Amino acid sequence: MRQYEFRFILENMKIGERGQVTIPKAIRDRFGLRAKTEVEFSLEDGVIVLKKARKSLAIRKWKGRCGKGFSALGYSSVDKFMDEVRGR
Repeated sequence: MRQYEFRFILENMKIGERGQVTIPKAIRDRFGLRAKTEVEFSLEDGVIVLKKARKSLAIRKWKGRCGKGFSALGYSSVDKFMDEVRGR
C-alpha cells in the first residue's frame, strides 16, 4: 500500500491589473519554476491546475548533423542506413 504525504503551501494572492499572480518562492523552488519557464493551465473537476509545460524537442536543429558520420560508415544517406538496418 502506498502512503502519500500531502503538504500544501497556502497563501492568498491577488491577481494584478494585468492578470498576473506571483507564485510563492517555496513553490517555485520545489518545482524548479524559474524565469521563462513555460507553464500550462488546465481545468480538472472545476479546479484550475498549473503545470510545468513539457519540454519540446528542437529536432530541426539536428537536421543534417549525421551526414559525415554515415558517410564514414559507407552510407550515402540516412535512408540507405535505415534500409539496411531494417533488412530491405
